[in-house]
Amino acid sequence: MFKTFGKSLLAVTLAGAVAGMAQADDKVLHVYNWSDYIAPDTVDKFTKETGIKVVYDVYDSNEVLEAKLLAGKSGYDIVVPSNSFLAKQIKAGVYQPLDKSKLPNWKNLNPDIMKTLEISDPGNQYAIPYMWGTIGIGYNPDKVKAALGDNAPVDSWDLVFKPENIQKLKACGVSFLDSPTEMLPAALHYLGYKPDSQDPKELKEAEALFLKIRPYISYFHSSKYISDIANGNICVAIGYSGDVYQAKSRAEEAKNKVTVKYNIPKEGAGAFFDTVAIPKDAENPEAALKWINFLLEPAVMSEITNVVQFPNGNAAATPMVSEAIRNDPGVYPTDETMKKLYAFPDLPAKTQRLMTRSWTTIKSGK
Repeated sequence: MFKTFGKSLLAVTLAGAVAGMAQADDKVLHVYNWSDYIAPDTVDKFTKETGIKVVYDVYDSNEVLEAKLLAGKSGYDIVVPSNSFLAKQIKAGVYQPLDKSKLPNWKNLNPDIMKTLEISDPGNQYAIPYMWGTIGIGYNPDKVKAALGDNAPVDSWDLVFKPENIQKLKACGVSFLDSPTEMLPAALHYLGYKPDSQDPKELKEAEALFLKIRPYISYFHSSKYISDIANGNICVAIGYSGDVYQAKSRAEEAKNKVTVKYNIPKEGAGAFFDTVAIPKDAENPEAALKWINFLLEPAVMSEITNVVQFPNGNAAATPMVSEAIRNDPGVYPTDETMKKLYAFPDLPAKTQRLMTRSWTTIKSGK
């Protein structure tokens, strides 16, 4: 009888412990976002408002995120893929549809951006826009002028894709994003081809262009350049618009006599839209929905834009963004520049494999 009672007590205790753990887990949200892509107090404000603790991890390329998602059981409730990756991941069944009845702040989203995103997410079923931006030229005007003179083509891809220019910049340092799906389209566009070309011959030409300038490239990385250009360790960074503006702010705060500027190349450039989605195997989808609704608060989203200096997809937040940021054409491009921007495509797996192999060759310089 004692043994039976003991077993029953143990079972109740274990059940209570398991229930307690489950309850505790309900109060934890696992977020996986790009590095340097949120305001310092966003997470704390969310926890204070909801009581939900946030475990916040970062990555610096879509490829890293995709590897985790496709492997399954990523352990994350919120992820932030770029729209071209979102499209193929939706097809792969990676995400769960958003329950819009639990997102009262959905009304704040920019209808034009939502329409654009339907190319990747038909019906806007799986994601909301977070931030968007361009990939262009971050540079130190003093060091570039010292290397190339007064007429340095800082508003053109010629600055880095012409060997005679980048060769002179080698001494002060040049970096590129470590992303074949974003860098090879830039080369294709520069060569006069469609940035979404799947032609192996054209892709080979893009590879050849990079190999010509490879000896003069300091490194390929998708986040390191932020601190390096802010500190004066490199003089040119091909990177994300908001990252370069963050570097500019860091240099100004440090008062280190380093000037950082950003230009969208006059020939045109790639534009990306980063989105917020919930993986199908998320352990806490209810908390994930609360996080998304929280991000859709105009005050929350405008503050993130003020910090990271990327434009957001929240129409109600735009008037609350700093006027200096709203009126900067490097952050919010002019209508003329917008016509020259291209979106990154959802490429077939065969083309992606080809690009990845090409990128490995480029990085190794062989």
